[in-house]
Amino acid sequence: MNITHLECALCGLRHEAGELHNLCRDCGKPLLVRYDLNKAASTLTPESLATREASLWRYREVLPVSDPSNIVTFGEGWTPLFKADALAALLGIEIDLYIKDEGQNPTQSFKARGMTAAISMAKELGVKNVVVPSAGNAASAMAAYAAKAGMEAHIFMPADTPRANVIECQQTGANVTLVDGLITDCGKIVAERKDVEGWFDVSTLKEPYRVEGKKTMGYEIAEQFSRESRESLGSLGSRGSEGSERVGSLETLDSGRMTLPDVIIYPTGGGTGLIGMWKAFDEMEQMGWIGSKRPRMITVQSSTCAPIVRAFNNGDKFADEFENAATVASGLRVPKAIGDFLILDALRSSGGTAVAVDDAELLGAVREIGSAAGIFAAPEGAACLPALKKLIADGHVSKGESVVLFNTGSGIKYIDAFDQPR
Repeated sequence: MNITHLECALCGLRHEAGELHNLCRDCGKPLLVRYDLNKAASTLTPESLATREASLWRYREVLPVSDPSNIVTFGEGWTPLFKADALAALLGIEIDLYIKDEGQNPTQSFKARGMTAAISMAKELGVKNVVVPSAGNAASAMAAYAAKAGMEAHIFMPADTPRANVIECQQTGANVTLVDGLITDCGKIVAERKDVEGWFDVSTLKEPYRVEGKKTMGYEIAEQFSRESRESLGSLGSRGSEGSERVGSLETLDSGRMTLPDVIIYPTGGGTGLIGMWKAFDEMEQMGWIGSKRPRMITVQSSTCAPIVRAFNNGDKFADEFENAATVASGLRVPKAIGDFLILDALRSSGGTAVAVDDAELLGAVREIGSAAGIFAAPEGAACLPALKKLIADGHVSKGESVVLFNTGSGIKYIDAFDQPR
C-alpha cells in the first residue's frame, strides 16, 4: 500500500491511515488520501497500463486498498470516451467535442466509482453496517456494493427521488427510508442516528475514499485523450471486444507525457467527481505523466439549485446553502456541498467558470444528445450541452479547442422526469 496518511483538505491536519475516519477531527472538513507517489510511479507508468485490466483498478497504486482480497468490484470504470462530431456540428463552431459516458458503469452511473473504493475500504477496516443520504444514484451504487460485500445498507432518500433508484435499492437488499425533504434533510437524520445505530457514514466527502474512486475519471481522461490525440479514434475504452483490444494497444507516450483536453464540463451536485479529477491531475504531474497545464474546469448546475454558481460569481470561498432548491435533475439537487471550497478552488485555479442552466434546457438537451450521439444521457449529464452553448456564446470556448462533456449516468433511471409536463 502506498498511502502515507490522510490530510484535512482545509486545515492540513494529518490523520493516520489504516483507521476509520469521517471528517477532520479539528475543523470538520473533508479528508484526502495522500500517497508516496515516488513509490507509486516506480510501477504505475503509462507503459504499464497497456496490459492492465479494463477497470478503474488498473490504477491500483494510487488507490487505497491494501489487501486485494478486500476489493469489492463489478468491473467499474474505463468507460468510453466518444468523439461527438455530429453533435459538435450543431454548435456553429469548430471544436473537438467528446462525451465521457459514465452511464456504462455498473448501476449505470459514475457513483459506482466512488462506492467500489468506499465499500472496499470499509470492508478492509472491518465495517459491517453502512449508511448514506442520497438523491438517487449514490444510493443505488452503495446498495449494490454493500450487498456484494455482505454489509447491511441503510439509505435515506428524498421522497421524490426517481422511482427507479428507490426500487433498485430495495431489490438489492438495502433498508430504504424515504424522507419528506431534500438530501440535506436526509443527511441530518443520518448524523443524528449513525452513532447510536452503529452505522458508518459513506456520505459524499464525509469519508475519504469515494473521492479516490471518482478521481480515476481524471486518470482515464488523460490516458484515453492521449490515445485519441495520437490515433484519432472515435471511441475509446469501450467494454466490447474492440475496446478490449485497444486497452492493450497503448503505445509509449512521447517523453512519458500524456495530454489533457482544453475544457472539462462537469455537472456538479456534491462535486466529488470534479474534486477527484483535480486531485488526479496533481498526482499525475507529481509522477511525471503530465505537465502543469490543466483543463479549464467548468461546473454546471441547475438554475433552481446553484450554490456553487452563485458563490463563484460572488467571489466567495464557501457556498451558502441554496434556499428552496428544486430541480428535475436529482443529482444536482444538493443545496449545500461540504466540498464547496475545493470545487471553487479548482474552478478558479484552472481558469474555469460555473454555469447555470434551467430544467427545460437540460431536459431538451437529453433529446439533442440522444439524436446526435445515440447516448441516452441523465438530465445531469445533459445539462453540459446547454452550458457549452452558453460558454461558446460568451467566448469561454473558442474554435479549435477540445472539450469533454461528462454524462454522469443513464437516462433510463429518470423515465418519470420525461412524463412530467413542461
